[in-house]
Amino acid sequence: MSEDRYEGRSSGAEVFELFSPFIQEFIYSRGWERLHEMQIAAAEIIFRTDHNLLLTSSTASGKTEAAFFPILSQLYDDPPASVGAIYIAPLKSLINDQFERINELLKETGIPVYHWHGDVAGSHKTKLLKNPAGILQITPESLEAMLMKRQNNIPRIFGDLRYIVIDEIHTLTNTDRGNQVICQIERISRLIGHRPRRIGLSATIGDPTLAAAWLSGGDDRPCEIPKPTPQPIRWRLGIEHFFIESAETLHIGTHEIRKGPSLGDLTPEEDETISSDPGYEYIYDCAKDRRTIIFSNSREETEYVCATMRQIAERRGEPDNFLIHHGNLSASIREEAETLIKSEEQKRTVCATVTMELGIDIGRLERIIHNGAPNSVSSFLQRLGRSGRRGNPPEMMLVFREEQQAPDLPLPQLIPWDLLRAIAIIQLYIEERFIEPPLVKRMPYSLIFQQTLSILASGGERTPAKLADRVLPLPPFTGMSREDYRTLLISMIKQDFIELMEEGGLIVGLKGERLTASYKFYAVFKDSEDFTVRCGSDEIGTIAEAPPVGDRFALAGRVWEVEDVDIPRKLIYVKRVGGKMEISWPGEFGEIHTRILERMYRVLLEDTVYPYLKANARERLAAARAVARETGMLKRPIVSLGGLTWCFFPWLGTRSFRTLRRYIAKNAPKYKLSALEFEGCYFMKFRMEGGAGDKLFTDICADFARGVDTEELVGPNETPAFDKYDEYVPSELLRRAYVKERLRTDEIAERAKNGWNMEEISRPRI
Repeated sequence: MSEDRYEGRSSGAEVFELFSPFIQEFIYSRGWERLHEMQIAAAEIIFRTDHNLLLTSSTASGKTEAAFFPILSQLYDDPPASVGAIYIAPLKSLINDQFERINELLKETGIPVYHWHGDVAGSHKTKLLKNPAGILQITPESLEAMLMKRQNNIPRIFGDLRYIVIDEIHTLTNTDRGNQVICQIERISRLIGHRPRRIGLSATIGDPTLAAAWLSGGDDRPCEIPKPTPQPIRWRLGIEHFFIESAETLHIGTHEIRKGPSLGDLTPEEDETISSDPGYEYIYDCAKDRRTIIFSNSREETEYVCATMRQIAERRGEPDNFLIHHGNLSASIREEAETLIKSEEQKRTVCATVTMELGIDIGRLERIIHNGAPNSVSSFLQRLGRSGRRGNPPEMMLVFREEQQAPDLPLPQLIPWDLLRAIAIIQLYIEERFIEPPLVKRMPYSLIFQQTLSILASGGERTPAKLADRVLPLPPFTGMSREDYRTLLISMIKQDFIELMEEGGLIVGLKGERLTASYKFYAVFKDSEDFTVRCGSDEIGTIAEAPPVGDRFALAGRVWEVEDVDIPRKLIYVKRVGGKMEISWPGEFGEIHTRILERMYRVLLEDTVYPYLKANARERLAAARAVARETGMLKRPIVSLGGLTWCFFPWLGTRSFRTLRRYIAKNAPKYKLSALEFEGCYFMKFRMEGGAGDKLFTDICADFARGVDTEELVGPNETPAFDKYDEYVPSELLRRAYVKERLRTDEIAERAKNGWNMEEISRPRI
């Protein structure tokens, strides 16, 4: 990227005059007294330069308007001969929301707005294809389908394309899906003969320069990053902790009813076990009579929380105002939740996952409730920012639930790791404005497999050399060697995904044709062969496996009984029944940064009473601090748990922890080490004969200080497949990618060189 930078300093009034009259009228009609500084800076850059632009500022700071006011003014004053701007978003719900907002803005201008994803009617898409103009709002998957199926039409649809706006880019950097978008932009640019300007939007970017480099991949334009004036933190924040009390059973058959505290009189229809859970009762009371979102980190937790909230409402004889929103639900159920939560007529609560973390405009949301700890500072800020709009401070209550502790629990289980993580995340942002920097994915073999098939399917036969010349220059693949790509192509030929013709050209093979014929090919994130669940004519959502007829499962916050299963069509027919059950989906929770682990250590070490902790949480933290100090786990990383059992607290993030764990497992015979267990990246527990804890620690420090070859930590027969098409990638390439992408030694080496100095870990970085 060029280092040229635009140093404009226009006033709000000067920028306002640059907008088209319909934009000015829109601003007047909303009663806006002034433009935000981000809107002024963005308008300056868009109107007066040809640079790319990264807008990163807090939620509800007007980033969407900052990008679109000048873009729409230019499209209105100088209408393009095709689609003039593409808006790419990671979620259908975000596209639907922005479609309504921009459509309202443009209704008197004649500039059309089209949205395009799997839930949009074909008739709406046909209008765009017949008369390409205005704004196209689209998902990466639908854009991939367009490039594959309509390549010859791309110049007509996008020939005068001027802008590509990518929303919520923090969810796309370092992912195959995000790199797929960069590939798509480059492929469109080749087909239309020019490079449209790129604009990225996000509220939470840890290192904007890395994000800007990703956004401008393959484009020599400078990328401007306006820096907003730092604002004082105004939050309403609380953390509370509860122990789950023992379950109490109601024996209806013998008319013996034992009730837990505050549950009230119950008359269930059948025997059931009820857990007296003050944590859930507290969540219910926090949400009651407020417009709220209850966030959980997984679909399983979201389902269970929603079912529990509905159960509590029924017990109390109060209205069921609870909705649910996650990726396995049908579009109609998700859209119902989005519509009803915005309604001013009745205050409702949505139980949600990351699907409502992003920038859907919900309006006057009064409170966020978080079940447990967020996984990252970025996620915490995104979720907190869902509330507090229209001039009110954001408000979040984090609630932690934990099983009652038995006196004989081992040391690691006496520490409330989730509670510590939440405090560390909050303190890192308050003290340092720390947000995790985007990671760079340099060896995306799954994506290059998919793009190879996509390019062959859309453009026809190519020689291996010409195919490599077409694929390898795409920005995400510039770090790959031609030799590695040759290895991949040979493997794809052997597996019949591509076919080598007698004349030496490559075409899509039989297995490749079957793969590309499915709409699921367009997505580069993992999907499962889910069964669709139907109750009568209503689609409820999807689950991974089909239970037998008569079994029950939870979905959409309710319980369903299986009436019939259509295996060939992957359909499950159900009826609704009462009660509450759990359901599980496969998946990971993502990575945790080392800075969070280091700050967790300091939370245990210091005596600070954080003002946002409620009484129970303060008490739980005090107890954890006492345990940590008395056991010596704050003075040395490896401690004896008695007998042959040891525990290692490395205070390292996910990648470094994984590297250290593999090193210990590889050297287990040397130390007569066995029964290695771990939880997240908090601790490793193992048995070791001969009390060799000190020697193990000394050797770790010595080896990593000298340098550990990470390739030796991956077995020759391992096939570390994580991404969607990894199963079709040669094992040697996957092992190489695993070493580069998922292991790191630098943080361990830094610790090892000073003997894992705990004072260094505890020192703030400001």
